[in-house]
Amino acid sequence: MPVQYTFMGRPIPRMPPKRIAVLLGTIAIFAVFTLVFTLPNSIPAGPSLSKFTDHRISLPKLPKASRILNPFRQVAHPPPVAKNSTDGEASWYSHWNWLSPFSSSVTLDENRSLLPPLADRPPIYTYYDHTIDRDAERRTAENAVLVTWRRAWWAQGFKPIILGPAEAMNNPLYRQLQILDLDDPVKTDLSRWLAWENMQSGLLCHYLTLPMGAYEDTLLVYLRRGEYPKLTRYDNLGSGLFSGSKVDVTAAVKLALDNPDLKNAVDFISAVPPETFNVDPKHDSLAFYDATTVKDRYPKIVEDISGGGTKGLMILNQLMLSHLHNTWQNVFAANGIAVLKPEPEHMTSLVDPALQLAHRLAQCAQSPMPASCPPNRPRCKPCVASNPMKITTPPAYRNVSGLYTIGTVPHPYTMATLKHFRDKIDVPWIRRKSDRDVWLSTLTKELSGTGVSGGPRLIKFKEAVASQFGTAHSLWLTAEKDLPPDLDWYFGFSIPRNETDTGKSETPVPGPERRPKPYHDPKDGPVPDEAQQEKEHELLEKAIQFSIARTADEDKLKGAIEAWNLADTEAWKFARAFLARARVERLKWEEEEKKYAGGAGAERGDSEGWGRWIGD
Repeated sequence: MPVQYTFMGRPIPRMPPKRIAVLLGTIAIFAVFTLVFTLPNSIPAGPSLSKFTDHRISLPKLPKASRILNPFRQVAHPPPVAKNSTDGEASWYSHWNWLSPFSSSVTLDENRSLLPPLADRPPIYTYYDHTIDRDAERRTAENAVLVTWRRAWWAQGFKPIILGPAEAMNNPLYRQLQILDLDDPVKTDLSRWLAWENMQSGLLCHYLTLPMGAYEDTLLVYLRRGEYPKLTRYDNLGSGLFSGSKVDVTAAVKLALDNPDLKNAVDFISAVPPETFNVDPKHDSLAFYDATTVKDRYPKIVEDISGGGTKGLMILNQLMLSHLHNTWQNVFAANGIAVLKPEPEHMTSLVDPALQLAHRLAQCAQSPMPASCPPNRPRCKPCVASNPMKITTPPAYRNVSGLYTIGTVPHPYTMATLKHFRDKIDVPWIRRKSDRDVWLSTLTKELSGTGVSGGPRLIKFKEAVASQFGTAHSLWLTAEKDLPPDLDWYFGFSIPRNETDTGKSETPVPGPERRPKPYHDPKDGPVPDEAQQEKEHELLEKAIQFSIARTADEDKLKGAIEAWNLADTEAWKFARAFLARARVERLKWEEEEKKYAGGAGAERGDSEGWGRWIGD
């Protein structure tokens, strides 16, 4: 029997086969007519049809954070290369987004580092009349004092500029000064102000006024801003330092020139009403070595300085240099100097130049009065050779105030060679045996902990190198390069080149072979024996040569190890570019300033370089 279908308990009548055929036919005819007569009307005619024929499959939208990793992104031009943005193999691009972990995400160039924009250096002016006839020795001594002045202010973030009679004569008010019958000291002081007024706003400083304080000192921070709402002088500094705007300086100069009693004035301050200046009593970070200060503070050498002529200037210059060095030591006396040594085994030769630099910074500078203090810091802690600054070699970077850090950043090839004590490295070994980003992981272990990727670690590293705090509290070198020859400009004083006696006496008995060995902190890592140290030297020299010249196969090896250690490579390139840019900035400024004031204040001859091994 055929099956009887029901719906809600009621039987469904069966449809004859003929009716089913008619129904299906009707549906088929309706569908054909719909396709034939309605679809062509829905397709636009004319040129707009091309958007259907050229239709491309749309790509899914990616989040902003992952666009740099999108292999389908369109090719873009890299940022333009600015002038003075290369130095040898180092290349950089200054951008506000410098804390991006990997520079190539912005520069679109694997060999171009992303650096922070250069900080504006406010100009600080001094006046020196180079047209006065002087003998060669006197001119050399005065030039040494000017170099000390420029170097000290440059290290504190200023742009020191030496003005001369040419700037004063360029001032329209100079004609009014010429017709006045004044004593030479007063006329020179007025010329000094005319030269400053000709240069817009800024700071006017005597070349015997030096910054003696920490980089974070409130007065130095204020002066670095470059905004001076009032014409200000500093109490008890006399003509040591002035700050003010163009309008206020012009008004003060006109008041002085229009003063009917100008003949009785002894300097510019006495030539204007007292209310012309705002007097600031707080200037603990400024030291003025005028005749009065030298007589009151340093009576033992006052005769040599005051009456010694050229010899006296050289003695005064040596005294100022020793005080600059001692002030730096006092700023970091609490925690000393840290020479970073990540993965300390077999890294002695790598950090040796930085360690020797630390010892030079910790030793006492030569001084005509070794136990003296700067005039603004009478309670300083004088340097004692028998008790130098503390020097440590920790494996990790510590963000601590009162600690100066010297870091040596190796290329991944150098790091792999020394860490594994291998003189031969190939691509299979890199992929199968070596760990990734060992140097940066160890360096930032205390800051970032473990289990953190290279991106966040790179941000911490870049802050340590290039932030405002980092530049004042650390120096980062590359392992394959010699120490920069202009480190004196980085610190603001002449770093001793020769070791000095520690002041500790040693009895001849027992002999050197039986004397107790110096204490070695286990945290500083193992001490290599002579054979290990010799091999370290060989491996390091090979790595240095590898960085200078390579064959085609060695270029492939370099690319492989850099790709395997992306974070370490980025850190190395960043430190290299940052140090190179600082040197290029200073050399460019110095080259420009040589054209003015008869070239006064320029270093005479080639500066004495450090080389790689200071002790050689």
